[in-house]
Order: sequence, then structure tokens, then C-alpha cells
Amino acid sequence: MNAKKQPINERFRGYLPVIVDIETAGFNPKKNPLLEIAAIVVEYNEDMQLTITESHSKAIIPFDNAELDQAALDFTGIKPFHPFRMAIAEKTALQEIFKPIKEAVKRNECTRAILVGHNPAFDLSFLNAALHRSKIKRSPFHPFSSFDTATLGGLAYGQTVLAKAAKKAGLEWDNNKAHSALYDAQQTAELFCGIVNRWQALSNLEEHK
Repeated sequence: MNAKKQPINERFRGYLPVIVDIETAGFNPKKNPLLEIAAIVVEYNEDMQLTITESHSKAIIPFDNAELDQAALDFTGIKPFHPFRMAIAEKTALQEIFKPIKEAVKRNECTRAILVGHNPAFDLSFLNAALHRSKIKRSPFHPFSSFDTATLGGLAYGQTVLAKAAKKAGLEWDNNKAHSALYDAQQTAELFCGIVNRWQALSNLEEHK
């Protein structure tokens, strides 16, 4: 079987899973700014294995009058106004991140993307707040539905913490790289793909009994 015989839109009810991680300067999506966003596109390969095909990330300039929580900055290690961050405006960052996602949605004949995240309610709340501030009306993502790898990790490996679930799944984990949006998104994507592929393998075994 190849990917053309079962496109990904038939696997996830018309949605394209896109793994997202967001780093912020606090916990309030209306007051604290979004500082980094990363998005990972996953698609089937020729062996019908879900795999990472694209990775995108942007550093973002805090919006005007944003409140920055120093404890959150200490936790992530992000220095929001450092010139080497090459940060761009929030609206521009979202538009540039959305472009390849929309192309992937179209390429896979999906209706829209669905956000996959580790405890994704946090990421989705910040994304939706940023969309509202930026007056972007056409997001590729479903506005409230999501897939949660914390739940999936608990089911598959008995671990809900990303680092522990990743290790249980046989992935390498570097604490020095953690809390970067791109690194966390990549690890979350690997975890998600591994669980989906593992489930598919188990389903195939059941069908052949």
C-alpha cells in the first residue's frame, strides 16, 4: 500500500496534523507576548509511515504594551530584545508560518490543519489571541479542536511529561535544547508520529489474525 491509496485526509477526518509549540513571556495570552512559534508538518511516506516532512519556526517581537514575566523568561532563557534573535512582528510571523501549512493542507486534500501539541490548550489559546491582535481572519487551524500528546503519551507509554514520554518512546532528549519552540515541536512530532505508527502496526496485526 502506498500513500496515494490512503491519503492522510482519510486518516484524521479531513484534518492535517501540524505539530505546534509556542514559547511565551507568561501564562496570560492577552497580556503576555508570544516569543517563538514552531510548526512541524507530518505526512505519510511511501511505506504509510507518518513522518516529519517540514519544519518552520519564527522568533517574534513582543507586541506593543505586552507584559513580560521575568520568571517565564528565566525558564525559557529567551531574551526578547536581543538583536541576534532576528525576531519579526507577530502578524508577519504568523503569515509566514501559515503559508507552508496552507500549502500542505491543499497538497493533502485536507479541509484544514489541526493543532497537535503537548497540553495544546496553552498553545491554542496564545495562537488565537495572536490571531485576534493581528486581525488575521483565515487561520489554517481548527479554532478549538486539537490533538494532545500528553494524553497520547499517557496512553501509549504511561508518561505525560514530554521529556519522559520521549525517552520512553526511545527518543533522545537534550535538556539544554528544551524550551526552544523548534526543539520541543520536533520532539513532540516524533512522539506523535511514533504513537500513530505504532497504533497502525497493531491494527494491521489484528486485521491479519
